[in-house]
Amino acid sequence: MSTTRACPPPDGPGPEAGDAASAGSPAPAEAARRLRLVGVGGAVPLSRDFTRQALYDWGWLPAVSADHRAAAEDVLLVVSELVTNACLHADGPEQLCVSRTGKVLRLEVSDLGAGTPAPRTPHRAGRPGGHGMFIVQRLCLDWGVVRRSDGVGKTVWAELAGPS
Repeated sequence: MSTTRACPPPDGPGPEAGDAASAGSPAPAEAARRLRLVGVGGAVPLSRDFTRQALYDWGWLPAVSADHRAAAEDVLLVVSELVTNACLHADGPEQLCVSRTGKVLRLEVSDLGAGTPAPRTPHRAGRPGGHGMFIVQRLCLDWGVVRRSDGVGKTVWAELAGPS
């Protein structure tokens, strides 16, 4: 697990999504999109919808094959897991950043929490709960945590391979 590499700035002056009402999709050419999640109800489905729209705009959806569909489903599952963790363990997420570079998609969820997410060890598939970071670890090329320089909060990031 790495612990560096913050979300790149968006290409151009694209709008930042401030809330559910302004979460419209930016221009397709943008390589990074941000969704503000502070105080938003339904953060998990909103984050999935926001990410799904980015996947459409970037040509990952509609899926042209089973591999493309699986890649998109993996991205949406990882978004759900990261945002759910922020909701359950860090007093809610602040922001979701979705960015792309070539065939790699990067997801970042920022929060004010002090904890450090980690896969439960040992992983016990038959027990309820505690599978989120195990899923992230299994589906992603890499993931990590970046602590804020002021010591309050963190960004949990994950990178996934695009469809081949």
